Amino acid sequence: QVQLVESGGGSVQAGGSLRLSCAASGYTFRSASMAWFRQAPGLDREGVAAIGRDGIISYADSVKGRFTISRDNAKNILFLQMSSLKPEDTAMYYCAAVRTLGGRWSAPGAYSYWGQGTQVTVSS
Repeated sequence: QVQLVESGGGSVQAGGSLRLSCAASGYTFRSASMAWFRQAPGLDREGVAAIGRDGIISYADSVKGRFTISRDNAKNILFLQMSSLKPEDTAMYYCAAVRTLGGRWSAPGAYSYWGQGTQVTVSS
């Protein structure tokens, strides 16, 4: 069965950095489109970044230049390097996967599999 397990969240001060990881199993990782989403209390889940099986990368405007998504197909791990963190980046961060992306990369409904999330808290 498909499993996505996030790690690397924590509490940092504004301007700090964190690296999130998502360990995937139960499917052919290199053949899937992967993404990071986040959800703050009371807000909708929003797409942060995505990387296709072809390596094409997309970012939300709010994180461009600060976050970097990458994948290690040999180890079945998805990463999100977050730098220059801001208090508004505070949220639960989720890893998502789909074998064939049929919609917008930032639409939660386009993804079939989700991790349990890892909390990121940025203090001012």
